[in-house]
Amino acid sequence: MKSNILVINGHPDPQSYCKALTEAYIKGVRRSGSSVELVDLSHIQFNLNLQHGYRQRTELEPDLVKAQEWIRWADHLVFVYPTWWGTMPAILKGFIDRVFLPDFAMKYRDNSPLWDKLLKGKSAHIIVTMDTPRWYNRFIYRHAGHRVMKTNILQFCGVSPVRVTEISPIKNSTEVFRQKWLDKLMEMGVKQGGGNKPL
Repeated sequence: MKSNILVINGHPDPQSYCKALTEAYIKGVRRSGSSVELVDLSHIQFNLNLQHGYRQRTELEPDLVKAQEWIRWADHLVFVYPTWWGTMPAILKGFIDRVFLPDFAMKYRDNSPLWDKLLKGKSAHIIVTMDTPRWYNRFIYRHAGHRVMKTNILQFCGVSPVRVTEISPIKNSTEVFRQKWLDKLMEMGVKQGGGNKPL
């Protein structure tokens, strides 16, 4: 079965390596014949701040309305972004704050500590670039930024399973290293697009 795949580029720089990785993944999905859409945070316009929290509605800009439509449509979500200060860039955090809202991504129950997970049935793949060596991120930082995205955000909303791919270290990396990962991302796109199960 073919999948509907939404790729979200969370890097604010349109000339970033994350943008190149995003394009490689999308190229692979298209080769597989599956449907793919892109939310590129380096191009869309929106206020990063959930201005009033949940006390008062902050109206969604057209780009965010479209992003919600694509998230509903997608079977599989792919997030590509760098790790800055141990977690995601501000633009991606702002996107999540504005888009993953109650009654869209989850719904709190009245007089209960429990909640409804409204994005059940979707899977996700987090593709993260880092300057930190992978061993250091694992043993010293204990994958803190990954756990926030995987557990506190996506799984909280019902997205499961969630796979994480680390690309590291980017600082001082060679062209050979970077091209190797571009090739891998295209292969991942082909394989993910070829079936309805995450890699």
